[in-house]
Formats: sequence, structure tokens, C-alpha cells
Amino acid sequence: MQLTSALLIFVSVLWINGPTANRTDPVSCRLWSEPQMLGLYMNGDFVIGGLFSIHYILRSEQNTYTRPPLQPQCSGSMDFRQLRFARAMEFAIQEINNRTDLLPGITLGYQIHDSCAAVAMSVKVAFQFANGIEPFLNETDSCSKSAAAAVPAVVGESNSPPSISMTRILGLFGIPQMSYYATCACLSDKRQYPAFLRTVPSDHYQAAALAKMVKYFGWTWIGAVRSDTDYGNYGMASFLKAAQEEGICVEYSEVFYRTDPRSKLERVANVIRRSTARVIVAFLASGEARVLLEELTRQPPPHIQWIGSDAWITHPEFLRFNMCAGAIGFGVPRSVIPGLREFLLDLSPAQALKSPLLTEFWESSFSCSLKGSSGGARECDGSEDIRALQNPYTDTSQLRITNLVYKATYAIAHAIHGVICNDTQCDKSAKFAPWQILDQLKRVNFTTKNGFQVSFDSKGDPVAVYELINWQDKKDGGFDFVTVGHYYSFKPRGQEFSMSRAISWMGGKTEVPKSVCSESCPPGTRKAVQKGKPVCCYDCIPCAEGEISNKTDSLNCVHCPSEFWPNTQRDSCLPKPVEFLSWDDTLSIILTAFSLAGAFIAVCVAAVFYKHRTSPIVRANNSELSFLLLFSLILCFLCSLTFIGQPSEWSCMLRHTAFGITFVLCISCVLGKTIVVLMAFRATLPGSNVMKWFGPPQQRLSVLAFTLIQVLICVLWLTISPPLPFKNLKHYKERIILECGLGSAIGFWAVLGYIGFLALLCFILAFLARKLPDNFNEAKFITFSILIFCAVWVTFIPAYVSSPGKFTVAVEIFAILASSFGLVICIFAPKCFIIMFRPEQNTKKHLMGKGPS
Repeated sequence: MQLTSALLIFVSVLWINGPTANRTDPVSCRLWSEPQMLGLYMNGDFVIGGLFSIHYILRSEQNTYTRPPLQPQCSGSMDFRQLRFARAMEFAIQEINNRTDLLPGITLGYQIHDSCAAVAMSVKVAFQFANGIEPFLNETDSCSKSAAAAVPAVVGESNSPPSISMTRILGLFGIPQMSYYATCACLSDKRQYPAFLRTVPSDHYQAAALAKMVKYFGWTWIGAVRSDTDYGNYGMASFLKAAQEEGICVEYSEVFYRTDPRSKLERVANVIRRSTARVIVAFLASGEARVLLEELTRQPPPHIQWIGSDAWITHPEFLRFNMCAGAIGFGVPRSVIPGLREFLLDLSPAQALKSPLLTEFWESSFSCSLKGSSGGARECDGSEDIRALQNPYTDTSQLRITNLVYKATYAIAHAIHGVICNDTQCDKSAKFAPWQILDQLKRVNFTTKNGFQVSFDSKGDPVAVYELINWQDKKDGGFDFVTVGHYYSFKPRGQEFSMSRAISWMGGKTEVPKSVCSESCPPGTRKAVQKGKPVCCYDCIPCAEGEISNKTDSLNCVHCPSEFWPNTQRDSCLPKPVEFLSWDDTLSIILTAFSLAGAFIAVCVAAVFYKHRTSPIVRANNSELSFLLLFSLILCFLCSLTFIGQPSEWSCMLRHTAFGITFVLCISCVLGKTIVVLMAFRATLPGSNVMKWFGPPQQRLSVLAFTLIQVLICVLWLTISPPLPFKNLKHYKERIILECGLGSAIGFWAVLGYIGFLALLCFILAFLARKLPDNFNEAKFITFSILIFCAVWVTFIPAYVSSPGKFTVAVEIFAILASSFGLVICIFAPKCFIIMFRPEQNTKKHLMGKGPS
């Protein structure tokens, strides 16, 4: 409907050749449409255009297309706030005309129209600003090209749709349009709207600010509703994009226009009532906000936290809706304009009669008629006191948009000054094209009398600064607009918000309301999106073994470093406990006791042998080897102690080399004793002299040779790849096994293999000598001892490989102690028994088998 009306008006205002025109007629062109009646007007050297939505309804009629359409007219109640905006432009021009530093000697005038908030009216007025209001064009002018524009620049409009329509037309003529409240982000596109500038920030910044505010207060589940206009659609599109980047989910996004059928409005209201989101972002023009809130009032929904766009969040009319208690939103900064209130109140009935808009204001405010013009109502008698009025026209406590009008007017004045004035004077007869004013507007940079900076970026937008507005209860009832913070778009990310006081939330609560689809996942869990639902609807899954999350609402769990393990809550990584066979461990104490006991037994045996060193049983089989064997056994028992305690470099190298060398010394002694037994019986044969080949020197040399081979192996092992402390992270997930790494596995198994080779050789020789005739054949006991030794170490290999952690070391200590005890008991226990309890058998005769056994 608006588009059709706009097209009709577009046709009606075109300059065309009259049907009766001829070449001799001094008048060759005329306007077919009557010019739109001015709302407020003052002549001047340069006249600035103004367009304000003082009414919200455009009276329409059925077009017959048989005659020109009638003059469009506004209807409905007057918006006193918009009238204040229009008069603020008057005030600013009056101030400028009284200044000597800005446009000295120049008088600015104004043509202010009422757009009825309609595209059709805005289009007609735009053509009127371009063509002027003279009905005829003389033949000296060209009908094919318009004469100079009637106005150098235009202030207006407050809504985005009419502004878009206007600037498409004015831009063709290069006439700059300075809007004070059209916030659609689309108007920043200079390819489409090259002549458009504004003193209000673009919705691009407001949408980003709203998204950051929603994120700031922790709301991730919201509803959204918008006007079905360029303002609502572009604004909500920017908000939804910013919200998605902030991780905010939208349960619903509804759209409607104030003239839509009632059924559609009811459907939108029911969606809001049934919603689970407790926060709703309403990107609405004031007209749509009014009809939606009135519909919701019929059946109020549960408490909702309203977040409003600047078009209605600071509009005093909406303070009557109690359901919006605690609403928050962004508004342009509040200001004080010195002298404005006195200018607005300096209005008499005589002055009001000069303008149809002021006449309507006076009659509506006092319910009377000036000179009986309204018929039916009482005539105004002069007792009316405008200072006693309390309505949006006289309320100057919240000068926000009014200040934007004030700045826009001053910006145009500065631009004109830049074109027609030099350092000392201005030329009122100067001719200039509108694009020159546009060029100057892009470069203006000044500060108004009330302290506000005015400048524009390359898109014609000002720096975005907002106040965070909160609807708070007043002491005397009702609500008031309270500034609780600020938003600065130019500050670094994360520092844009500056809170100055507490917010009163929905229902008068002081705590920030919650609006989430799913409660936050605590540390130790991660979010798993529910299938088929938005990303804000999720389940909280505990972190897997070995993983943590130390933030709320973590998307993923992270693995702990290799030497760390999660705590019980899985929200932090703790150092893994280090496990080794420590001295205070019960198992260590037991093994230490056995080790010392074994060493003590070996010392006691040595003491007994030393005391009875001259007895036949001690001297029978090379007492020197026996003492060397006991010494090596003491070392074997004590070397097991090097396996206890925290592994270090010296202990790791000592434990394996000491074990290898002492055991080879021990087995070498046993092997020597075995060979001595065999040689001794060989020597008893007639003509045998073998003992001279294996006497005491040869026995010592054999022990030394066998031991030196092991020493050489150990030296090579320690030189090439020594055993060093090693943190075993693979065996257990939750703890570290501190053990001695083998370094070279070949070196380790070479040491064990050499011990095994000597033990096997010793066992074979002892087994061969077991049945040699004698009452005390030591080969039998050596056979048993080596058998036990081999059994222990053969069993050790699988036990060593399969034992976990500190038990690996314990198995090795057990094998050392078991084999050592086997040697002590099997070889020396029978001799000690005879020495201590059977002294009668401790004779040479008995040992030679000539006495009773």
C-alpha cells in the first residue's frame, strides 16, 4: 500500500509539460500536485529542510485513477515527543542565527514537514525539497533539468524505511540527508546511499552491543522479535550474527508489522508466552512495540527479561507497561541543552495559531479550541498554562534523540559555513551545488555548546557510544529510565562495558535472571550437544580417564601431561605419585631384615670357621676358599640393600654391578671348591699328580679370572649404556614407577647369563662328584646349593618380567636373598652342625671314611 501511494505521488510531482503549453506561452512547465503544507516554516538566506514523524497514520483513500490523488494527510494522535524534536531544530537554527562565529551575517530558515511515519509522504516531501514549492517554472529555466535544489540539506527522518526512500531520491540530486534516528545498518552502504549521514550510531554497533550484553550477563537461551521493516530486519540480522559468534542460541525469532492481521499478532504473542527462554530481545520500532505489548497485556506471560532496542527502550510512552519492569537496553547518551526548555515553553496561543502543528498541540494539550477552530470543544480563554503541562513535549529530563537533532542541525550549519564563508565573512549570495555541502559534512569535526563531539566516519556514521538504560521503580510508583552503565564501541574487546550502578531485574529482583537451555557444565565435564537441538542445549559428559576440564562449559576435555593425573573431580591435573621401594615401606623393612640376618649368619659361620680353622672339617676343602666364599656371601646379602630407596644414578649403576660381581665371586668360589673335590679324589689314584696342577695358587687364580671376566662385562656395560633412573609411565596410568632402566639390555642379560653359565658348570661338576666315596663328600651339598640357586634364578626371570612397579625390585631382592641363603645353608650348615654338635665326627679318620658315619 505504501509503495503504491509513493509511486502515485512520484508521478504527481514530476516536472512535465502541461497539456496546454505551447512555444509562445511564457509558462512552459508546472507541477501537477499541490505542494505539501508546511508544518513549521521560517524564511532565510538558506533554508534547511526537516522531516519528523509527528503523526503515525497516513490517511488513505481508494484511488480511482480517473483523477489525480488527493493531498495525503496525517491522522491519529500527535506524538508530542516528535514535536519536541522538530522544535529542537527550530531552537538550534535560532541559536545559530544569533551567533557571530558561525555563519555571521547569514540567516538560516527552515521548512519542517510531518512525514506521518509513512514512506509515501516522505517520498513526496523529498521531491518537494528537491523542486521547491513554486507551481510554475518559467521558460527561462529548463524543464529537462531541475533548477537549484530548494534546500541545501535535510534533517530527518527518525525511522529507517522513510529515510531509505528519501535518500534514494535526494541522493540523485546530491542533497545531503542528515538523519537523527534512522539506525538501519543498511544505510551505511555508500554505494546505495551516498548522500546519507546520521548523528545516531548504526544498528551494526547496537546489535553488537546487545549481543555482548547478553553474553556479559550469561544468557545463552533467548527469544527474538523484530519489526518487519528495514530497521527490524537489518538490525535483527546483525544481532543474530553477533549472537552466534558469542555462542548465544535463539529459541525463536518472530517478525511482524503493526498493520498485520490480528491473528498473526496473536500467534507471535503465544510463541512468547509458551517460550522457555526468560530473556527476549525486541528489535522493534515504537509502533510495533506498542501493539505487541498491548496484545501481551491481555494475557500476561510469565516474568520475562525484556531487552529493547533504542527505538522504544527510552520512549516514555512504554513506561505504562508493568510487564516490562526491569527492562534494559541501549540508548544514546542523555544530554542537557541549555535554553531549550525555555524555548519550548515560550509558546502563546497567538504563536500556536501560526502553525497547524502547534495549533493541534495546543488544542490537544488543553482540550480547547483556538478561536473555535475545533468545533464542539470549548474555546481557549487564555488561562491555559503551558508550564503546568506534564507531557513528552515539556519533559526535557531525557534529552537523547533531541540532542541528535540538535547536533544534526549544527553539522549542516558548519558545512554551509565551510562552503560560503572565509575567515572573516560569509557571502549570502553565493551559489553552490548540494554536493558541496555533502562534501563539507563528511569533514566536519566540532564540539557543540553542550560538550558533544560531532564527526563522521567514511560511512557517514558517528562514533558509537551508548548508555545502558534500566527501567527501575520510582518511589512514588511507576518506572523511570536509569542509566546503569555505558558501552564504548571503540574500546578494546572485553573492555567495552562500564557498569556504574546496580540493575533492577524483572520482578524487582536484584540477582541476574537465568535463561539457559541447559545448565552450565561444571569443571570436570564437557558439553555434548543434544541431537537435533541448538548448540546451547547439551548434556554434561564427565571427562574420560586421564582428561580434565578446568572451565565451566568446556567444549572438550584435555589430556593431562604425561607426569600428571586428574584429581577425583577431574578439574585439575595433579602430579602422579612416584612409586619405588622406599625404606619405610613394610616390604622393604622385611627384606632389609632378611638381608641383615643373612649377612649376620654368614659372619657367624665365618667366626665359627675361624675359631675351628685347624679342625679337619675346615681344613678338608681349602679353608681359604671357604672364607672367600663366606665373604662373597656377606656381600651378596648386603648388595640387596642397594636395591632399596629412591633410584639415583650411582645407586642404579651400583646395584646391578655389585650384584653381578659378588655373585660371580661367590659362584667362582663354589666352582673352585667343586673342582678341588674332583681333583682330590683323582689325586688318590696310584700315580696321579693332578693336585699339583690345581693347588691353592691355581684356585685363587681361577676365582680371580672368573671374577675379572664379570668385571670386564660390567665395565663395558657402564661405559656403553649404563643403567640410569627411569620414570615408567606405561605400566600404570595413575602413577609413575621410578625404577632403574637397564640402559643396555644386552649388558644386563650378559651379567645374568655369565652368572648362569658358571652356576650351570658348577652344578654339572658337583653332580658328577656326588657319589665319590667319602663320609663327607662336599660335592653333594654343592649340588643341592647350586640346584636351589638355579631354581631360584630360573623362576626369577618370569616373575621379574611380570611383576609391576616396586614389586619388580622386590622380586630381584628376593632372588638374591633366596639364592644366598641356599648357598649358606646347603654348603655351611652341615659343617657347622658337625663342628658344634658332632665334634667326634670332626676327625681326619672319619672324614676319610674309616670311621662310622
